[in-house]
Amino acid sequence: MAILTQGDFDDPEDRATGLTRAAAGGPLRLRTLVVLRWLAVVGQTGALIVVAAMLDFPLPTLAVSIAILASALMNLALHLVYPASKRLSDKEASLYLAYDVLQLAALLYLTGGLQNPFSFLILVPVTISATILELGLTIGLGALALACITTLSVFHLPLPWRGVPFNLDPIYMVGIWTSLVLGMVFIVTYAWRVAAEARRLSMAVAATKDALAKEQRLSALGALAAAAAHELGTPLATIAIVVRELADDLGQSPHADDLTILQTQTKRCRDILSQLSRRPEDMRDTTFSVLPLTALMEAAASPHLRREIEFQLVADGDGPEPQLYRSPEIVHGLGNLVENAMRYAVDRVVMMVDWDAKEVTVAISDDGPGFPAEVLESLGEPYVTTRRGEGLGLGVFIAKTLIEHSGGNISFFNRVGRGAEVAIRWPRGILDIGDDRDPEQTTAPAEGRETR
Repeated sequence: MAILTQGDFDDPEDRATGLTRAAAGGPLRLRTLVVLRWLAVVGQTGALIVVAAMLDFPLPTLAVSIAILASALMNLALHLVYPASKRLSDKEASLYLAYDVLQLAALLYLTGGLQNPFSFLILVPVTISATILELGLTIGLGALALACITTLSVFHLPLPWRGVPFNLDPIYMVGIWTSLVLGMVFIVTYAWRVAAEARRLSMAVAATKDALAKEQRLSALGALAAAAAHELGTPLATIAIVVRELADDLGQSPHADDLTILQTQTKRCRDILSQLSRRPEDMRDTTFSVLPLTALMEAAASPHLRREIEFQLVADGDGPEPQLYRSPEIVHGLGNLVENAMRYAVDRVVMMVDWDAKEVTVAISDDGPGFPAEVLESLGEPYVTTRRGEGLGLGVFIAKTLIEHSGGNISFFNRVGRGAEVAIRWPRGILDIGDDRDPEQTTAPAEGRETR
């Protein structure tokens, strides 16, 4: 049986911090870069054969072959020393890519410098770095590439060419240098921003799944408790009967006191099992229990209430109150929103629950300072936080994701005067299962109901 520890109840944003650190440790497999280098070796070898053998251009074939062979030998050494599944740290990956920059610079030096039409390939390692490494290492690799490009613009062997050596006008060479530098800055910036956003979103989704898994584990624990109470009831009843019959048969035996203790403890066990199987608030924690809408709202809000903040749940619906399964997505999503409201409220948080034949609406409002204007439009996106200087900004994102997963629509706005409000709407047909249940089990309308 799985045991829930205190760590299972931590803030999902703390867990996301761990995800962030883990992702930073080894984002790329060595095999990926080895395969890319083999492709480069094949391409460089093919170019050497075409230029030297087919076009018959004068070329320092031996020096170029040594530079290509060095990459091939390094790949073979890495394949023999490390397993294919090895993941590189950021520093290891940056050193690996730095070698590629220097190897390409050596080849370009031997084949015409920036006049070589393949000189743009020196940007490839820097672009790869922008997608997998942290910004500081990418800037360092970009500085190395810039130094190589600048050196190659001045120092290089002639471009392989028939007849008179081919030399471009110096002004044109400056244009090539400028285009490579600007291209590197643009490509690296764009690639880094896109990759960083993808990583952040991936970690945020992982945190959302983790939060939902925690809620499902709690639900499973409640279901397990109810099942255990049911299964243990029969053997415990048998024990109670046997103990009672022994007490009647033995009468004033020396073992009478022991039998009395057994009867007392058996009754206590039966009371505990009965409490587990019948207590409404425990039954609400089972995955398949059916609750009135207002009861589910209470279950979602209750773990996050604070003594110093007044909480009101006001229900005012049109027609019978919806009956719905206890959804972990709804419970955890609404719980995050109530917790956020409690954090900023001055005196009071109000949860308004409304329904009609077509729609179910829940509005959570507080009397705090409201949402900051600069983040209001982007609330619900990962890493957008309403806490100045605190948190990772995943709480609202997780709530929004879970509620939308349940079929709801969520919106954020500031109230006129003071305070923030979050409104959630579901089509009633998605939530309400009341029409499929026994009419005797359907809860009466809760119009005007208010709890404190």
